[in-house]
Amino acid sequence: MIPRYARPEMVAIWSPETKFRIWYEIEAHACDAQADLGVIPRENAEAVWRAKDVEFDVARIDEIEAVTKHDVIAFLTHLAEHIGAEEARFVHQGMTSSDVLDTTLNVQLVRAADILLADMDKVLAALKKRAYEHKDTVRIGRSHGIHAEPTTMGLTFARFYAEMARGRERLLRAREDVATGAISGAVGTFANIDPAVEEHVCAKMGLSPEPISTQVIPRDRHAMFFATLGVIASSIENIAIEIRHMQRTEVLEAEEYFSPGQKGSSAMPHKRNPVLTENLTGLARLVRMAVVPAMENVALWHERDISHSSVERGIAPDATITLDFALNRLAGVIEKLVVYPENMLKNMNKFKGLVMSQRVLLALTQAGVSREDAYRLVQRNAMKVWEQGADFKTELLGDAEVTAALSPAEIEEKFDLGYHTKHVDTIFARVFGENGAH
Repeated sequence: MIPRYARPEMVAIWSPETKFRIWYEIEAHACDAQADLGVIPRENAEAVWRAKDVEFDVARIDEIEAVTKHDVIAFLTHLAEHIGAEEARFVHQGMTSSDVLDTTLNVQLVRAADILLADMDKVLAALKKRAYEHKDTVRIGRSHGIHAEPTTMGLTFARFYAEMARGRERLLRAREDVATGAISGAVGTFANIDPAVEEHVCAKMGLSPEPISTQVIPRDRHAMFFATLGVIASSIENIAIEIRHMQRTEVLEAEEYFSPGQKGSSAMPHKRNPVLTENLTGLARLVRMAVVPAMENVALWHERDISHSSVERGIAPDATITLDFALNRLAGVIEKLVVYPENMLKNMNKFKGLVMSQRVLLALTQAGVSREDAYRLVQRNAMKVWEQGADFKTELLGDAEVTAALSPAEIEEKFDLGYHTKHVDTIFARVFGENGAH
């Protein structure tokens, strides 16, 4: 991923230095297990650990690979240069390249997931704080982009919190699903290596042994992992789209924080654009790009082919690095989001009480008017608001058919905003728990 959208901690997981360090640890732990079983001499296993402080030379490994055309062999050759050919004689005993590559990939994905889970905690904390801050801040709800009925800004933040909380739970499950390792040898039969070696290596690397791995770990695990990242990215975009709408000039119910010295346009000095949330929309698309290739990686030939390898070299770092950046950017946007309650009320009242139409409709039916007639009466008066700029309540009070069923006081009562927010606490308890815990 380009540095502009990358954070150092996540980038480090995918660096060649980190990869080779994990390869080394897997090989060293495997040697320990082999020595415990009496398959290789203990001194050879100990010799491998003498390289634990070695800085593996990426350029040298690349130089060897240019000749061998095999990355794992190149690494093993370089390791032998450090510990000696005789001492390295039993390294990789009974193993195949996929044992190292697949186990390493899953270690990296688990580490990446841990960073992403922490990122999501930041987003959740920001959403929860803003939800309680604006629990009773009334704004108009919209369906199809059109004014519907009153809601609150707190409920908007709360529903995004609930969505992100579901995403976090999915990521926890995806992390667990991908946290497996395989040290099972060619075609996964353990013919040349004892299953105890796999159990030992996996325990040391924080993984569970893959129940059956052919020569590779099954890629349905990885497909689920990247699909989960894609869903989380879509949730990021969902939030970003709402903020972008709220920042539109004719809406302006909220906007991204505009810092001192910030410029909105090279041509128009007045501009304050939603650049961060627009960026998040784009980053979400990049993360979702990984989903279909990950799905296509599930179908491999027989016990092993490498059609998945080139794909994963790209999507694993790109998707995790991008999502890490996006989640942190989103947390910052939410924390600093500038909210305009006065504009929310102004927008809601733009059509002079029109958003209370359903309450009047229901009151008429409760008063004995058929639903068809009630709908006709309410819509008749509502259209005057749309088309003539009339006041909805005034029109209702002047409609003889309406007042024949409802008294002026009953009509007046239908315009109480508090009616629409009476269950906000109930919803908050569902989302955050009775005591605001989650």
